[in-house]
Amino acid sequence: MPYYWRLSGFYFFYFGLLGTLVPYWSLYLRDLGFNPAAIGTLMAIPQLTKIGAPNLWGWLADRSGQRLRIIRLGNFTAALVFLPVFWIDAFWSMAALLVAFSFFWNAVLAQFEVLTLQTLGRHAHRYSHVRLWGSVGFIAAVLVLGELLDRMSTSLLPWVLSAILWLLWLGTLTLPAGQATGHGTQKSAASPLWPLLKRPQVALFLLAAFLMQLSHGPYYTFYSIYLQDLGFSKFTVGCLWALGVLAEVGLFVVMHRLLQRYSMPAILIASLLLAALRWAVIGMVGDSLWWLAAAQLLHAATFGSFHAASIAWVQRQFGSALAGQGQALYSSLGYGAGWAAGAWLSGKYWHIFGAQLFYAAALAALLAALIMIAGRLNHAS
Repeated sequence: MPYYWRLSGFYFFYFGLLGTLVPYWSLYLRDLGFNPAAIGTLMAIPQLTKIGAPNLWGWLADRSGQRLRIIRLGNFTAALVFLPVFWIDAFWSMAALLVAFSFFWNAVLAQFEVLTLQTLGRHAHRYSHVRLWGSVGFIAAVLVLGELLDRMSTSLLPWVLSAILWLLWLGTLTLPAGQATGHGTQKSAASPLWPLLKRPQVALFLLAAFLMQLSHGPYYTFYSIYLQDLGFSKFTVGCLWALGVLAEVGLFVVMHRLLQRYSMPAILIASLLLAALRWAVIGMVGDSLWWLAAAQLLHAATFGSFHAASIAWVQRQFGSALAGQGQALYSSLGYGAGWAAGAWLSGKYWHIFGAQLFYAAALAALLAALIMIAGRLNHAS
């Protein structure tokens, strides 16, 4: 596979940053003195900007053909605007920083997914082998930081995040440009987005993706706080996060075989049903380390197989001319609107319901599975 290690290295550092941000940022915000509602809102902001930002960057990339330049620009500017974080401890200042940072940061991943698939070319079915290095980066980050944060304060986090951002930008300077799909005005005119969105199977998939990420709201926002309040150390919290991503790595290793054996809708539906089971288990037996570990193994489905199948499904449905906009739309509705809504609702109701919110998350995932089944039946008919 061409450029395997350059592409894999980018995923390693990108998801290494997420392994620093997602499990521990809520702990950092709590140590700054923010209450659950403020934490939920601040955790929602980076996802909220995904509603518009990836679509803007995706449209620009498809129209200009300068996908790699956009990835580099987004990464550099995100690293630059993140620097004032060291001096911020007030809500509105933190909110403004997260809006600016995430607007540019959200230019990166959806376009890099397209760049990866274009670079792999006829080896595109090996995407999961490249992407698994992102999972390795996530695991390394949560384990190392979990150990460090048991010995040091969470004030270490901004330093680690800033360092990874600059390393990631340096990595973008080594990336290939991918295969050009042509400049955009003619391509866009020939391949308008709206007719695709009117297809029932496309609309229902996007709704299911929204609900899937909404169901992750309590997990991504309060899982670490929940475990720490139950008496688990930060290292144990990190190990549980790492276990989930380790299961995801195993899934990515065999994902190309699953895609050859089963249809994409079947994989998506199975992933959603397993997500409902996972959230229900966390809500019921959160004080049992063994049950928590078992639930984390289901991350292989709730993120791994769902994401890999979604990337492949979107690429097939939207084609090369609209690939950037298709991946950006999936990212903005799922990881943007869905995750933001889940984080905000979790922050609003955590002090009332606590871990019982995981039952609501299970219902959201179950509803998404039913929607995907309806889309499959509609397509079959």
